[in-house]
Amino acid sequence: MPFKKLLTSLVEAVPGASGAILADWEGEAVEQHTHGDAFEIKVAAAHWGILLSHFKGLHHKYETGPVQQSVITTDQQHVIVGAVGEDYALVMTMNRNALPLLALNKFRETAALLHKEIY
Repeated sequence: MPFKKLLTSLVEAVPGASGAILADWEGEAVEQHTHGDAFEIKVAAAHWGILLSHFKGLHHKYETGPVQQSVITTDQQHVIVGAVGEDYALVMTMNRNALPLLALNKFRETAALLHKEIY
């Protein structure tokens, strides 16, 4: 499975991206590509995956449909977290100079390719 290749392509396609990781429903890393600390992106995936699970539950309360992706901005970075099917999460981290909408477009393309590979 070309998970590593897809994640590497995602990070390299987005100026300012620092890493991307595919994690399973328990927050365990399946594959990753990062310019930083490998352990740090694994921890990020676990935490952002928990948040994604909470977001996924919102559509039961608000009739908005299932959450697919979310862009979160902190003081230090942008993070995109999104579902890949029911059992996986894709997380991408970027510095604050990155363009989140460009990143979101590439993120969605990669999530669709990962979905095809997994399912």
